[in-house]
Amino acid sequence: MLGDVLPVLCVHGIWDTAAVFSSMKDALLQRGWGNVHAIDLSPNDGSAEISDLAEQVGAAAEALGRGGPLDLIGFSMGALVSRYWLQKLGGREKVRRFISISGPHRGTLTAMLSSKPGAVQMRPNSPLLEGLFADPDPWGRCEVHAFWTPFDLIILPAGSSALPSARERKFNVPLHPMMLNSREVIGAVADVLGAPGP
Repeated sequence: MLGDVLPVLCVHGIWDTAAVFSSMKDALLQRGWGNVHAIDLSPNDGSAEISDLAEQVGAAAEALGRGGPLDLIGFSMGALVSRYWLQKLGGREKVRRFISISGPHRGTLTAMLSSKPGAVQMRPNSPLLEGLFADPDPWGRCEVHAFWTPFDLIILPAGSSALPSARERKFNVPLHPMMLNSREVIGAVADVLGAPGP
């Protein structure tokens, strides 16, 4: 029954919409995960600060989880937004597992191409990123995984997608957006989520 399935919340990246998770949602549905939702961050172009977008994640998580546990998947900017919610807005108390996919956790040089507030916060060594790394207990009891590709041309350097204390896995996926459609990555996400129950 749907009510017995632990919810999964997916958070997209900059310039994306919830639709980028369609392949992953379909694959998880086939494996028994019938309670997978992706939200549309607004605005999605970097003009909002990461903290403002993180509040949207919190609201979606509250509506989806109804106070109970859930799993969280963040891609690209959405991984950083999710991380902010986990660390700064109490999300780590509500999330069982967090899977970060190609997130700019140590910043990305491509963010230098934009002066919008959210993009500026994704620059290497930004005050926001430094503040997140200064957290002595970033995850609490939340299990954290970091998936990324060394061939990423959006997250530069690609190793910026690594996370402290996370279970890391690198994939030989040639392009940043292909991470969400890679059968290997989707399979790894399903393996991390495990059985679709509490």
